[in-house]
Amino acid sequence: MSRLQALFWDVDGTLAETERDGHRVAFNQAFADLGLAWCWDEQRYGELLAVTGGRERLLADMATRSDAPVSPQEREALALELHRRKNRHYGDLVHAAQLPLRPGVGALIDEARRAGLRQAITTTTSRSNVDALLRVHLGAGWAAHFAAVVCGEDVQHKKPHPEVYLLALQQLALDPLHAVALEDSPGGVAAARAAHVPVLVTRSAYFLQAPLEGAIAIGPGLDQRDGWRPALRGREGPVTLDDIQAWHGEMDTVSHFG
Repeated sequence: MSRLQALFWDVDGTLAETERDGHRVAFNQAFADLGLAWCWDEQRYGELLAVTGGRERLLADMATRSDAPVSPQEREALALELHRRKNRHYGDLVHAAQLPLRPGVGALIDEARRAGLRQAITTTTSRSNVDALLRVHLGAGWAAHFAAVVCGEDVQHKKPHPEVYLLALQQLALDPLHAVALEDSPGGVAAARAAHVPVLVTRSAYFLQAPLEGAIAIGPGLDQRDGWRPALRGREGPVTLDDIQAWHGEMDTVSHFG
């Protein structure tokens, strides 16, 4: 049995409900900045999450719009400017304390730190977005909680490509079977599995019914014991490090198809 030595944390949807309540809102503010009559409602943004990366989502959306720039160069320039403005608005939302960590996340980070497990941020969102979120919730020295911080700027390929996990494993000089990744989406699960990292899923708002395959555990959130597969003993209290170590020790995989 492989001993658990590290937790790898995805950010958007896993640490906080940043997609629906943060990035989507900030994109709409960026559209308004430039006088664009565009608005991504919750349904449309959920559809666009099939495309990984904010700039990439903008380009995908422009491809469907008759009022978007015609030339690829103009679309790229507009996407870059919108993304820059979006990141600024996102930071403002975070600093206004409108994006809390998901329940149970902070407690598990602290428990793992006390137990001596190494932890890493493994995300393909931007470093500025990660810093904005974690500076508010963990303080200016938030990076000291993590042995590695791998963000979108550090990789050539975004999830579901495994590069972010491969780089984190390299930085920690760690065998993938000694870690557990915490993810919320099919793309994140695919990235972790492609790097041979066992993955645990806490479903987020946009992926409540998404088909998921090959996780060692799938559940509604770290703050509750009910609704997990494989089932947890007891019905009260949060998911603990002991629970994760037990799932890791079994190393069986489960799947949910909606």
